[in-house]
Amino acid sequence: MTRGPSGRGLRAAASVRAPRVLDARQARAVALDLLSRKAWARRELSSRLCRRGAPADLAESVVADLEARGYVDDRSFATNWAEARARRLGSLRLRDELTRKGIARPLVEQAVRGAFAEADELTRARQAARRRWPLLQRSTPAQAARRLHDHLARRGYPASVVRQVVRETCRLTAHDLDEVDD
Repeated sequence: MTRGPSGRGLRAAASVRAPRVLDARQARAVALDLLSRKAWARRELSSRLCRRGAPADLAESVVADLEARGYVDDRSFATNWAEARARRLGSLRLRDELTRKGIARPLVEQAVRGAFAEADELTRARQAARRRWPLLQRSTPAQAARRLHDHLARRGYPASVVRQVVRETCRLTAHDLDEVDD
């Protein structure tokens, strides 16, 4: 049997083609298809169109047109994203995620402030610690404190909030807590 460049049969090799280049109509159809499934940030949608085969300038113009028509809105995307994820994550992680999605800094700050308006970050961190603590009690107190500290830090809570919640939850002395931070 003759093999293709991938080592598989010729049919598999023949099915590997260069990515097709999308025209304006196809790029718009792909964008609308993506938007029918979930909301997208402007930069993410443009990037996805480029990966699907649209030239960068065409992807930008399609996204700009959809934005003008109200299908793409970074402000509402950021607000919805932050509100949905704020129950489990801290403000630092939310800011990082929204920034990586290409949302402008003022919109990121506004969305994060809005997400934490009803319950402050300390309250949410305490809730997260309460949910996690039963899993950690089998460890030594210092190890449990370290693991709780790491868990809250990975969730994006500020260091001062993490220290306070770990101190309250574990009832550690300041000396023990300093060992956890190392």
